[in-house]
Amino acid sequence: MKKLLIILLCLFVISVLAALGAAVGAYKYFSRDLPRIATMKDYRPALVSQVFSEDGQLIGEFFVERRYPVDLSAVAPVMIDAILAAEDDRFFEHQGISLWSIVRAAFANLRSREIRQGGSTITQQVVKSLLLTPERSYTRKIKEAILATRIEQSLAKEDILTLYLNQIYFGRGAYGVEAAARVFFDKPASALNLVEASYLAALPKAPSFYSRLDRARERQHYVLQRMAELDRISPEQLAQALATDPQFRKAQNVTLSAAPHFVEFVRRELEKTYGADVLYKEGLRVETTLNLERQRAADAAVALGMENYETRQKKADAEGRVQAALVSLDPYSGSIFAMVGGRDYHESQFNRAVQAKRQPGSSFKPIIYAAALDKGYTAASIIVDSPVVFEAGSLRRRTFWEPQNYDRKFMGPITLRKALTLSRNVVTVKILQDIGIDYALGYARALGLDGDYTHGLSLALGSCGVSLINLVKAYGAFCAEGVYAEPVAITRIVNRDGVEIARNRPKLVSALSPQTAYIMTTLLQSVVEEGTGKKVRALNRPCAGKTGTTNDVRDAWFIGYTPDVVTGVWVGFDDLRPLGRSETGAVAAAPIWLDFMQKVYTDEPVRSFRIPDGLVFERINPKTGYAPQSKSEPAIFECFKEGTQPIRFIPAPLTTVFAN
Repeated sequence: MKKLLIILLCLFVISVLAALGAAVGAYKYFSRDLPRIATMKDYRPALVSQVFSEDGQLIGEFFVERRYPVDLSAVAPVMIDAILAAEDDRFFEHQGISLWSIVRAAFANLRSREIRQGGSTITQQVVKSLLLTPERSYTRKIKEAILATRIEQSLAKEDILTLYLNQIYFGRGAYGVEAAARVFFDKPASALNLVEASYLAALPKAPSFYSRLDRARERQHYVLQRMAELDRISPEQLAQALATDPQFRKAQNVTLSAAPHFVEFVRRELEKTYGADVLYKEGLRVETTLNLERQRAADAAVALGMENYETRQKKADAEGRVQAALVSLDPYSGSIFAMVGGRDYHESQFNRAVQAKRQPGSSFKPIIYAAALDKGYTAASIIVDSPVVFEAGSLRRRTFWEPQNYDRKFMGPITLRKALTLSRNVVTVKILQDIGIDYALGYARALGLDGDYTHGLSLALGSCGVSLINLVKAYGAFCAEGVYAEPVAITRIVNRDGVEIARNRPKLVSALSPQTAYIMTTLLQSVVEEGTGKKVRALNRPCAGKTGTTNDVRDAWFIGYTPDVVTGVWVGFDDLRPLGRSETGAVAAAPIWLDFMQKVYTDEPVRSFRIPDGLVFERINPKTGYAPQSKSEPAIFECFKEGTQPIRFIPAPLTTVFAN
């Protein structure tokens, strides 16, 4: 008997040792190539990149996983209680795995004849989400258990719970509790109440299954009952919560609300510079130049302009509706204050302010006139507005072009100022022929005006393709004493760690002299005071600008500026249909510009354009361009660069005139 006991004892010891050996061997086997727990301390999930206006208001978000990381202190305590009741009520007691939870879940599932509870702890779910693949196998479950115990030894319980709350998926594209609170209830996680928290706690188990409200409500009731069983809520709170429906509030898509074309413009710039992974996953904070108040004014002005156009033309086609674009810049820094790329971003994401290249018509003429001022012309130069025919082609195939003025009339000799004020086509063509097409094209490019140019005299009438934002930039040089600023949308970028990775400073280019720029400003002021831009005189402050209308009235423009803002407006159809009779730049585009600028200057003091050194003001006869020879002659003050003012003619004495 004693011998048998010894044998049995030996067998028991051997069995225990074998089991231990097997366990150790299994542990070593399944521990091979397991992810390092250290990576948990460097948890860097995909985060939302956010775009802000100049005053810090959120205007756009870019993401693959909508997630906003938060600390436990930023989560409502009732939300933490609800999650623990739903997923792991012994979380603060176990060491990564819970045999009790497994047994309890098994019995609960047997009673309900369906899988209502899981045996995985929150720590195991963190492991599955962050370190392992989602495959269903015993091997993965064993690895999951090993890693869970290791994590418990490496991280504090609060850190594990924080990881979980920031990582889990709730459905509707919401990753983490903060995103879920915003997506479902349009509030932060810190403001969730019992009904909302219990509803959200019901979702992570199977977000797609519980996307149906009836299923989610059933699971929510289970969560509430578990909270009551665990004494996390009182019977009265339970009864009230069971009788209360969640009040869902769909969060507004900020990317599509405030300034969608501008935000898309920013997105393209970010993706081009940093790549898609950084943009959509690295939680950038992007600070921009957008002025929300001016953006709202721009949206309203464009909407009203489109409504007025359709009233005038008595048409409002659902398809192929008339479009408009607006860009407003700071001429000294290039900061984009407002951008409208079309009348409705939901209908069309095409940004007509940036992506479209359309013929500018007469709004291109100031480029030609500025080039002429630097080629020997003055504002008082006389050019004859008369018929002219240009011949082109070869001997076998000759072509002729006879440019016409808009009114089909000719005014004879007129000053350069009057020619631009009244937008005389023939005079502009003659000036271009004199200064040279190549010179004018070089001048345009020096102003930063990249376009699709044709090498012909029709360039004088804007027969090229330019973008609105580029033309606005060029006009900015007239305002800013000859210096244009590249348009800037982004001022500063900060990464997820709070480190500044980019700060954009104005990129300034000196394109023409301050004297030429100021004379151009005075010429464009005449356009507003006496010419095709008279409608914007209602701004009641110094401003300069030019209308533009293309052949068959397919494009209508107005580009104008005050001493501190330059704004451009374009109106047209995407399919190049004519806008209709009389829909010139003065009729279709200028009123939108005026409406916007009036809102910009609601309470702003009046400023005048600064006069640079090197200029003189002389009296001239506006009919001859020379100094008046008598007091009876008409006379105006004209602006000249020093040394270019006209010669003063002194009448000869009468005795000399009548001498033999």
